[in-house]
Formats: sequence, structure tokens, C-alpha cells
Amino acid sequence: MSARDIFHQAVKNALIKDGWTITHDPLSFSIGGVEMFVDLGIAVEIKSFAGPSNISEFHTALGQFLDYEQALEEQEPDRVLYLAVPVDVYDTFFILQFIQTAIRRHQLRLVIYEPEQEVIVRWQS
Repeated sequence: MSARDIFHQAVKNALIKDGWTITHDPLSFSIGGVEMFVDLGIAVEIKSFAGPSNISEFHTALGQFLDYEQALEEQEPDRVLYLAVPVDVYDTFFILQFIQTAIRRHQLRLVIYEPEQEVIVRWQS
């Protein structure tokens, strides 16, 4: 299992405040010989974008999202996967044309959160 994102608890608290029930922390499953762990059982993969390169962080997040989405389609097709990103990163990086094109092309569903206040700012499908 990979390390938890630095904003894991903030997003979890925000979702609970928003009325969600966290069914798993993490949601783990095995498919085709590969073990996977989605951060939270309502199928939310949390990212902080705290590294030195937002584009590298995005590549990792997108790859995880696509892998997890494929696995969930086979294992738990009723779950809908979301990628959780901090509002400041969304407002500065996710608005860029290249990123917006990737979001549309790969049909990323986003949960935009504010880590300090532990609130969900917006859901974007």
C-alpha cells in the first residue's frame, strides 16, 4: 500500500462534513494479479500536488485514475471514481488549456477541496 497523501485526512473530514459515508479507508482490491488501493471507499483518489512539478504530479494522478477506473469497472462497476485536488492547484494549474483538454479527453471527475478549512469546494464531472 502506498503512503497516504498529506491532505488525506482533510479530504476525508470534508467529505464527512458534506454528508458522505466513508465505506473504506482505503478501498483495496486485486485484479489480474495486481493489488490496488483507492484512497477512500466512495472512490476518491486524493492528490496534494505538493511536489516540485505539477505536470509530473498530474501524470502520476492521471495514470492512477485511469488504472483505478479500469479496475473498478471490472470489480465494482457501481462505484464512480473521482480525483481530489486542492482548490489552489485547480485554480492555477488545472485551468491550463493542456490540462483542461486532458480532463475532457479522459473524462476525469474531480473533487476540488480546500485543505485548511477541510471543505469540498466543488464536484466536477
